[in-house]
Amino acid sequence: MRITRILLLGLWLVTSHGLQAQRQRTNAYHLEAGGLVASDQTPFWLRANQYGTVPLNGSIARFSAGLKSDYRAADSTGYRPKIDWGYGLDVVANAGATNQVLVPEAYIKGRLGAFELYAGRRRELVGLVDTLLTTGAYAWSGNALPIPKIQIGVPTFTSIPFTRGIISFLGAYSHGWFENTGRQITGSFLHQKYLYGRLGKTTWPFRLYAGFNHQVIWAGQAAPGVLSPNVAVNGQLPSTLRYYPAVVLGSRGNFQNDNVVTSFEENRIGNHLGSVDLAADADIGSWNVYVYRQFLYDDGSLFYGTNIADGLNGLRLKNRNTPAEGAFSLRQITFEYLFTGSQGGDEFVIDDDRRRGRDNYFNHSQFVDGWVYFSRAIGTPFLTPSNEVRPSLNSGGPIGNNRVSAYHLGVSALLFGTVDVTTRLSYSINAGTYPSPYLTLPTQFSGLLTASVPLNILGGTTLNGSLALDSGGLLPNSVGAYLGLRKSGLFSRPANSQAARSSY
Repeated sequence: MRITRILLLGLWLVTSHGLQAQRQRTNAYHLEAGGLVASDQTPFWLRANQYGTVPLNGSIARFSAGLKSDYRAADSTGYRPKIDWGYGLDVVANAGATNQVLVPEAYIKGRLGAFELYAGRRRELVGLVDTLLTTGAYAWSGNALPIPKIQIGVPTFTSIPFTRGIISFLGAYSHGWFENTGRQITGSFLHQKYLYGRLGKTTWPFRLYAGFNHQVIWAGQAAPGVLSPNVAVNGQLPSTLRYYPAVVLGSRGNFQNDNVVTSFEENRIGNHLGSVDLAADADIGSWNVYVYRQFLYDDGSLFYGTNIADGLNGLRLKNRNTPAEGAFSLRQITFEYLFTGSQGGDEFVIDDDRRRGRDNYFNHSQFVDGWVYFSRAIGTPFLTPSNEVRPSLNSGGPIGNNRVSAYHLGVSALLFGTVDVTTRLSYSINAGTYPSPYLTLPTQFSGLLTASVPLNILGGTTLNGSLALDSGGLLPNSVGAYLGLRKSGLFSRPANSQAARSSY
């Protein structure tokens, strides 16, 4: 009876609070049905950075549905509630050569001023990169299903008091859970945090950015025989709160007397990786120019400067003007170059800081499943899992190819004032891993062309089409296509709102 009263009170509070600003709350929905066909393995750009929802193999029918409610916008007087809430739910079903039901988003969030707390799965990118046409941030790209987590943070750049908007920051701190299905190490946790600062007001013509992100997979246990005794004592990895400060700080703990600690944990608790990012953007005439660089770390090489050549470099040119009427209007161009071939060199000598190389990005000798979630790389998709490359290539671990030189061009345009067109063109040279190199250095081209056409049926829908091609020595040669019809919109919607666009 007491629980019932509490629930009724909570429902009354939410309802009465929500009715005061019901017209300001945006509740969005989408429905999409389509089909994907491929001559072999699904081409790279049809599946990469799609949050793990597109199968690796086979032609499929595809259905998706979603609901989302964001925070309320400011009203005509400028008032915006300091306390607010929202949610998101997205379900994807694939049927055909691969049958699966996936939930890439299921979360609830709350806001108190600039701070946000959310729990569940949510689509995210972490790092200073272009968010529309990027190949993906190094450590957290949107290539895998979102990892369920609890996160507190400041999700948008927020001015530091007394700086009048000149210095702003955003950041987050979270705890998550890795899946157990199909993993050799089960019961593992995610620790994640990131912090980024901006120097310059949004009204200034020039701004500077800097920050870092830090990911750790830690804790768990291995099945008998998976890990040797010098890697895990009886298959057990340090998993209690006693070790959490060392996980967060990335420090060496004084755990020599613990019966579950090996030489691995005397170095670090867990597998640590991330990037240190720098960026700048400037408004030049009708264009915004954004340049960025992500410096990579997966060991101590970045601290000692031995893998400084590795990183993601990007240049984005974005049209600030309203798309012009006519046959063609250019919206954005993105260039990126990713290099991961150094890794601090081919030697690992723990007592020599200048020779502590072989970082072996996304692989780890203790967390042997690698930096993957449900078999997809969590970071950049150019670091390729072994199950995605040609069977004839050597396998150097769960990530079979992590020494890469990749060039990428992305273009977004509007045709005839209504048709959205994007293209992604990527070319890479691939060297495998240091333990299992690709001696032939196979090259790979992957391309994608997409178009979204509005239709005046069912009260307004969008026809989405994609053509993709893989050609080279790394991935199986394949041609693929996707065609889907999407209906999206708002209920209890404010005026002049736009429907959400497809992720394709």
